[in-house]
Amino acid sequence: MPFLSRSTHRVPVVIAACSAILLCACHQREAVVPEAKPVVARAVHPDGRIEGTSLPAQVQARYSTPLSFRVGGKVIERRVRIGDTVKAGQTVALLDPTDLQNNLVNARAQLDAAEHRLVFAKQQLDRDEAQSRANLIAAAQLEQTQDAFATALAQRNSALAQMALATDQLGYATLTADHDGVITSEDADTGQNVQATQAVYHLDWTGDVDIVCDAPERALNSLTVGSKARVTLPVLPGKTFEAHVREVSPAADRESRTWRVKLTLGAPSPEVRLGMTANVAFDVAAAATGEGGASGAFTVPVTALFHQGEKPAVWVVRSGNDTLELRPVTIQRYDERSVSLGSGLHDGDRVVLQGVHAVSSGQHVQVVPPLHSEDSPT
Repeated sequence: MPFLSRSTHRVPVVIAACSAILLCACHQREAVVPEAKPVVARAVHPDGRIEGTSLPAQVQARYSTPLSFRVGGKVIERRVRIGDTVKAGQTVALLDPTDLQNNLVNARAQLDAAEHRLVFAKQQLDRDEAQSRANLIAAAQLEQTQDAFATALAQRNSALAQMALATDQLGYATLTADHDGVITSEDADTGQNVQATQAVYHLDWTGDVDIVCDAPERALNSLTVGSKARVTLPVLPGKTFEAHVREVSPAADRESRTWRVKLTLGAPSPEVRLGMTANVAFDVAAAATGEGGASGAFTVPVTALFHQGEKPAVWVVRSGNDTLELRPVTIQRYDERSVSLGSGLHDGDRVVLQGVHAVSSGQHVQVVPPLHSEDSPT
């Protein structure tokens, strides 16, 4: 009996010990790696390099001009529409010629009268000159006759010029294309009264075409006249066209803050038509690449700058495990909202842009892209 009693008392103790061990093991399994902390970061690229593989572009005519009448009047006929191909000298629109015809009739009548007065003045001058040689008239009378003849001659010349002007203005009632091209817009309707030089159509010249794109500010230092590029068109898959920069806008667009870049195709094809969309890949590099893959200067917002003691540094998200690394850097220049880093970064490094004082080395993070694409996030 004493033996059974001692065994009975030991059973609860053993069960309690096993339960404690199991509970400790469960608590150890629940101690999982802490959740990744979200951080605002983005990949950085050397100044002068265009991010992404290409820039969107469009095929445009190198020369585009408005077609307008050189005189005002009422449009009575339009002979072409948007998308029509026209030849140089082809009539595209007409004005009501009634008033211009009346001006021409008036100018012709004035010219006839002026010529009649000139003939009479000439006859009178011949008679007076003959009488003056015979001393039959005074010298003052001859001078008056000469003055009348000069006035009649000037009036005839003026009437002749008015006649030519009225003839030209009547011809201006017919609007013709000055080059071969394609009508890209209609800016006036039939029956509308238009002023001189008011656009009726817009004409894109055939022949030379430009590939037009808008480049960001960081690419300006590399996009010089003559820079090479490769152009692809979605409607022509598998085809690549060589091009070079022909013109870079001297000023940025006020709204987009980008610079207009125009490129010329090296060997344009008839398949490349006006209005097609295209992609442009520039053959530019930021700077000479040194050892370790570092190249050029990197511009980052000032909020990304951290200090390791007295030395500047930035937080870089390691690829593969998304942990943080404090990378020492050198500073080339401070700007109002950004800082230019001379060394320490590599092309494509993901740099933390905000909250640099709330993270630590080796911390596991989750990259959140900035809300805005500008260097200085808001």
